[in-house]
Amino acid sequence: MDDDFDRRSRRGEPLGPELPDDIEFSDLDPDARRELRSLAKSVAELVGRHLVAAGRLIDEDPELALEHARFARTRAARVAIVREAAGLAAYHAGEWAEALGELRAVRRMTGGQAHLPVMADCERALGRPERALDLIAEATGATGTGGADKSGDLPKDVAVELRIVSAGARRDLGQLDAAVVALQGPDLDPAVREPWSARLFYAYADNLAAAGRTDEAIRWFLNAAEADLDEETDAAERAFELGAE
Repeated sequence: MDDDFDRRSRRGEPLGPELPDDIEFSDLDPDARRELRSLAKSVAELVGRHLVAAGRLIDEDPELALEHARFARTRAARVAIVREAAGLAAYHAGEWAEALGELRAVRRMTGGQAHLPVMADCERALGRPERALDLIAEATGATGTGGADKSGDLPKDVAVELRIVSAGARRDLGQLDAAVVALQGPDLDPAVREPWSARLFYAYADNLAAAGRTDEAIRWFLNAAEADLDEETDAAERAFELGAE
């Protein structure tokens, strides 16, 4: 058993999930460690180790990752990196309302826009596609009423992810043609190879398929497969399945 866990148990302190012995505070990203400097050293190290545990577990055991992130939040709720970890862990665990609340707090604390796509996707998951579109419009200025286009102010990866979520929200509302249009832009180019290209091409193909534009969908699934160097999608399989129908 972790010695610190044992000491806190004897003192009757809230324990949180047990930490594996091989998790060290030094495993935490240097920028995150700097954010924890406002805490007492012992608290910073405890919180940091739980953040490391949450990061390690977020894909394989998101529920346990969330337990670690929640515990860190009880000790350091005013630290943005802790609220961010709690929000992302909640998102991976399917706790949409909790994730949305945490990431809203991060946005208030930092003014950052990085998690807007996740926030909008939480609104979709909660059955509120209109709110997702409102959030995206607020971020991009895409109100349809002549407001200033602010999409250029966003990091490119965030802007692309917002387009993907916007298409999903349009599809939720049964607006299939609008979902396809939401994904169009100069970076929807088979010759482009950006980190987000495979996801963008895949989303475009998926929405083309939903709109009944099968031949175009097959072509874009193949484009996605070519761009997906890490083989993170099933684009090639989707193209084959559509071609066999």
